[in-house]
Amino acid sequence: MFMFQNVMMCVRLNNTRLLQLKHATRHYLYGSIRIPSKTQFRRAHFCSGEEKIWKEPKGYDTGIKTFNSLTKRKEPLILAKEGTATWYSCGPTVYDHAHLGHACSYVRFDILQRILSRVFGINVIHVMVITDIDDKIIKRSLEENISPTVVARMYEEEFKNDMLSLKVLPPTVYMRVTENIPHIITFIQGIIQNGHAYPTSSGDVYFDIRSIKHRYGKLVEVGEVVGEPGDTDKQDPRDFALWKGAKPQEPSWESPWGRGRPGWHIECSTIASYVFGNQLDIHSGGIDLAFPHHENEIAQCEAYHQCGQWGNYFLHSGHLHLKGSTEKMSKSLKNYITIKDFLQSYSADEFRMFCLLTKYRSAIDYSDASMTEARSSLASIAAFFHNAEAYMKGQLLCPSVQEGLLWERLAATQASVQTALTDDFDTPRAINAIMSLVHHGNRQLQAVTKGDSSSRSPQVFGAILSYIRGFLDVLGVDVLDRKMFQVADACGMLENVVEELVRFRSEVRIFALAAEDPVPGGAPQRKSHPRPDREPLLRACDALRRDLAPLGIHIKDRGTNSTWEISRQKAVPENREGA
Repeated sequence: MFMFQNVMMCVRLNNTRLLQLKHATRHYLYGSIRIPSKTQFRRAHFCSGEEKIWKEPKGYDTGIKTFNSLTKRKEPLILAKEGTATWYSCGPTVYDHAHLGHACSYVRFDILQRILSRVFGINVIHVMVITDIDDKIIKRSLEENISPTVVARMYEEEFKNDMLSLKVLPPTVYMRVTENIPHIITFIQGIIQNGHAYPTSSGDVYFDIRSIKHRYGKLVEVGEVVGEPGDTDKQDPRDFALWKGAKPQEPSWESPWGRGRPGWHIECSTIASYVFGNQLDIHSGGIDLAFPHHENEIAQCEAYHQCGQWGNYFLHSGHLHLKGSTEKMSKSLKNYITIKDFLQSYSADEFRMFCLLTKYRSAIDYSDASMTEARSSLASIAAFFHNAEAYMKGQLLCPSVQEGLLWERLAATQASVQTALTDDFDTPRAINAIMSLVHHGNRQLQAVTKGDSSSRSPQVFGAILSYIRGFLDVLGVDVLDRKMFQVADACGMLENVVEELVRFRSEVRIFALAAEDPVPGGAPQRKSHPRPDREPLLRACDALRRDLAPLGIHIKDRGTNSTWEISRQKAVPENREGA
């Protein structure tokens, strides 16, 4: 009886869809859009009772178990190709400054990708899309009276700089929505041809939720939820836009359905499919994107490719909350901290440690106390590094070290860290193992005024230092913050030093160029000359200018005034000349 009802339901759905498409194509016979045949409909529709069952992929088992949002449990991470992971992530909609909530998600997934590549030897092919056309971008462009393209490029560049400041590795490739409009149109045409979308008289194209029936809701049990607002021509409130008909003062492109622009969800499905085809290993994003964005991506891709499982693993990061608030950090709630503002108070390494101390898929509370904990953890490791290095150099005298115990602790730590990382990238457990090793190492480094120089164990401390540094480097953490000084502070510090140097040089030149005192009762001098005893000062000023030029610091003397600039290109040494 159940099977008979199921078959009858499919027949009714197919007949309904044929009538709907015939009505729609009376108005929109264009290019390759056509009414699918009955054979195509039977192939495109999914009426199996097994629709939402996740199938374990076939391929290379990484030995890692990761929480899969498709099954709500940990699954073995199996990749289609040995040593390679295809990874797609939703990038920013570039209409405003990125905030700490964004940073948390991007840093967390950067950590996971670093672990995959440097611990497990997986080559991660990571594609990220920049949404550079969207309602919010258009709204901002109208408010600022500048083009949407300028708005998008400005905030895209700022986003990339923010990611660089946070030491997030760039994806293999960034792709912009506006540079992929032809692919998006072709993708929409394919969905229509397969019987899963329909155009309307207003120039919109909607995905037909009812055409995939129980397949919708793989990530979230949606039931009869209210869908996106849209044209009244929608056949079901849950249907969502693939293409939006052009409106006044909005950017638009030619399409088979008239001028318009892509809907939000279609961009990701198109570009991920364009790069990776009909199968994706890993898809990542914030948990707030699971519905409707990722849910709609799945529906679109499986409708286009006519497959039962497009993305094998969906990984979601937890929300960032301000301490004491149950709401996520977001622009709409105006409870956010920009990345630039945050980095005025804390370093990228401290934020990275803050992220490491919680599981990537857990919600995380941001507060001064939680950042102090992260800073304290880094300080403890840095102090151990200092003491261990001093001991190895013979600058720190200690009682006899229990060397065997430390070797055992190091081996146990390495095993614990490896186990933690294979268990859904459990960084809190891995960091705890590292901190325990630091604790036991510090216990052996108790300074004394007199020690037994014949009983020293520098080798074990060298091994511990090497391991901890290497592991933290994998995670993108520099305990001593050397890279941050080089990247963030070096330019500003250099400019300050050069400014002071040029100022001092200018004062010397003014003093050296002062004319000789006139001879009493003598004839007026036509041209003043520096005092002979001050000429060595001028030669020294010239030599300094000449020596700095190859280093990219260019000083230009204009009379008694001097200007300077720093360039990346080194200059050809100047010929020796007077001031």
